[in-house]
Order: sequence, then C-alpha cells, then structure tokens
Amino acid sequence: MSAIERRTEASAAAAPAAETLPALRRRVSAVLITSQMLGGLGVATGIALAAVLARQVSGSESLSGLAPTAMVAGTAVLSVPLAALMTARGRRPGLILGYLLGALGAAVVVVAATAGSFPLLLCGMAGFGAASSANLQARFAAADLAEPERRARAISHVVWATTVGAVLGPNIAAPAGRSVAGLGIPEAAGPFLWAGGIFLVSAVVVAVRLRPDPLLTARALAPAEEHSPAGRSLRAGLAAVAASPRARLALVTVAVAHTAMVSVMSMTPLDLTHHGASIDLIGLVISGHIAGMYAFSPLMGRLADRLGRLAVTGLAVGLLAVALFLAGTAGGSHGQTAAGLFVLGLGWSAGLVSGSALLTDSVPPPARAAAQGLSDLTMNTSAGIGGAVAGLVVAQASYAWLNLAAACLLLPLAALALFTRAGRQGPTPAAE
Repeated sequence: MSAIERRTEASAAAAPAAETLPALRRRVSAVLITSQMLGGLGVATGIALAAVLARQVSGSESLSGLAPTAMVAGTAVLSVPLAALMTARGRRPGLILGYLLGALGAAVVVVAATAGSFPLLLCGMAGFGAASSANLQARFAAADLAEPERRARAISHVVWATTVGAVLGPNIAAPAGRSVAGLGIPEAAGPFLWAGGIFLVSAVVVAVRLRPDPLLTARALAPAEEHSPAGRSLRAGLAAVAASPRARLALVTVAVAHTAMVSVMSMTPLDLTHHGASIDLIGLVISGHIAGMYAFSPLMGRLADRLGRLAVTGLAVGLLAVALFLAGTAGGSHGQTAAGLFVLGLGWSAGLVSGSALLTDSVPPPARAAAQGLSDLTMNTSAGIGGAVAGLVVAQASYAWLNLAAACLLLPLAALALFTRAGRQGPTPAAE
C-alpha cells in the first residue's frame, strides 16, 4: 500500500498530492467497474426468474410480484444503514457489507424454495436486495473524486460496467437452474445459488482493491470548514435536498424512472409466459432490456455533461413514454415487447444518470453521501410499492393496464421538470 493510501485510510484529514489524482481516479474507477460487472451478473442472474419462482412457491400468480418487490424493498431499507456506514467510514465498508448481505439473502432464497416457504422466500429476497443497493451506491463512489464538469460521465461509466454481467445474467439463468438438478433444489432457485457465490467474489474485490477509499479521499481534499461531522448526518442530507428545487427534481426523476422500470420489467416474464414464450426467450428479452439500461449510459452521461441535466431528464420522460406504449400494446408480439423493454431500459438510464448527477451537483459536499442514500431509499421504496401493485394490476386487469398506470407517473415528473427549468436562476451549464 502506498503512502497516500495509508494516510487516506487512516484519516480524512490528509489530502493526496494533486499530481496523483488522475492515477487515483483511474484506479478507483477500475475497481468499481470490476465490482459492478460482478454485482450486475449476480443480481441479473437471480432476478430473471424471481417472479416465476415466487409463483411456484406460493401457488398464486397474484403473489408473484411480491418476490421482486421484496428485493426492491430490501434495497430501499438497507440503503439507509449502508449510506450511514459510508457516511461514517467511507464507501468501502458499505459496499462490502452490501455484497455480503446479498450473498446471505441468496442462500436464504435457495433454502426457502427447497422448503416451499413463501414468507422465508420474501425474507431472502429482501436480503438479496442489499447487493442491488451496493451496486446502485457504487455510482456515487465514482462521483466522489470526479471533476464537476465530468461528474455525469464518471457516474455513467460505472453504470455502464453493469452491462457485461447484467446482460449475461438472464442468459445463464437456465443453465444455473439445470445445474441444481438432482440436488433437491427447484430449477428456478438455481440462479440464486450462483448469484450468492458471485456476490462473495464482489465483496473480496472491493475489500482488497478499493484502496484508498474514494469518499475519505474526497473529504481529505475538501476545505477545512467542510469536515464537520454534523454536516454529514442523514438529517443534514434531508435538509439539503429539501432546500434545493433541483435536488428535489433529482429525487423525483430517479424515483419515477426506477418505479416505471421495475413495475413493468418484473411482470414482463409472466406476460411473455402467457403468450407462449420459453425461458430462453424470456432471458433474451430481459437481456435486451438490461442492455438498454446500462450499455448506453456513457452516452447519457456525455449528454448530461454537455447539454445539461434537465435536458436529459426530458429525454428520459420521452423514452419512457415510448417504451410503455410499445410494451403495453404488444399483445402476443414478442418482438414488440422486446423493443419496448429495450427502450424502457434507455429511459431508465437517462433518468438515473441525469438525476444522480443533478443531485450531486445540487447539495453541499458534506451532505452528499447522506443525500445520495436518501435518493436510493426514495427510488427503491417507490419501486417497491410499484412492484407490489404491478402484480395485482396484472392479475386483476392486464399487462396493458400496468403500462398505462406507469405512464401516468410521467406526467408529474414532466411538470416538475418544466417548472424547475422555468424557475432556474443563473445555473451552471452542467446543471441546466
């Protein structure tokens, strides 16, 4: 470990030399990209058949949406203690704990599926969500040391890294299921067994390689007046968001984009099943969706840095509207469903990257980690509610009605974005 790393790990009071920052940024980015690839693989491998597994264990289609909902709820609830841990001790301990809890949750899911216990399955899915929370919060770790004019791109590169694992994950769900044949484990639970092992590898990568800690290093570089622990509390983060119209817009943007995406994506495998799709075809459709979510995030980051955060928020609204129309009117057309899910992923990417960058721009540096944790809590709580309602909507009405309900969420977001743009006073180009 270098002298800079030892000083940064020991205290946030000693700043590295300015000439070492470019290399340090590259090192942190490389580690985060690696962990995101692995984490994305684990999450996507497990979640691909979550609703199908829940239907098998519960025996009820109306309860099938509760499995992905439990995961999203776990992601939301656990984002608060993980953010508090990061605020107090840096990004590294929080990311490690998130991946370890995700591995434990995956093991519980396998046990629950084998025993046929639906309540235990939901508990395991909630723990599984901790790994998703770690993946989400890693994007903010990329922003810790980034220059303000490149912040959206730094976030987008880490989001992009999830593409490799997330696209591959649904396609290895079938072989993962077949791998547990003869072990007494349901085929749909096999992907969770694989996911748990992948999360353990992610935790090891972060523990060994994410040194120095990017958040502690950023604090070491901050002016002395920004070192007050009082300014880093969750309450301070909430106050900072409440005081900034742009920060409030950022929270609404990521919450609406995530809720629309989770609600529709989680029910798409069931809709495809109703129209005769095989597990392999479902995997391909979900892979295309995840490619839309992550593969084009560098483009979204570049647009957000060059055109402004609000412009890309508007793009997100437009893409999501098109996606919900395509998916909601697809019926038995698997190709149109696949196209709708791909565009849904693009809209989510635009909303997440622009909203995350706008939030980081809009709150004081000491409160950023707390505000970022609040953002993840908000987006995942909203998505958890949306996922729970999605199963009921599909069971009582149809998949088309679910897409229409998701489209209605875009109206208040569009209005708030227009209001924020109209009321801005002298914004910087990046925050427009």
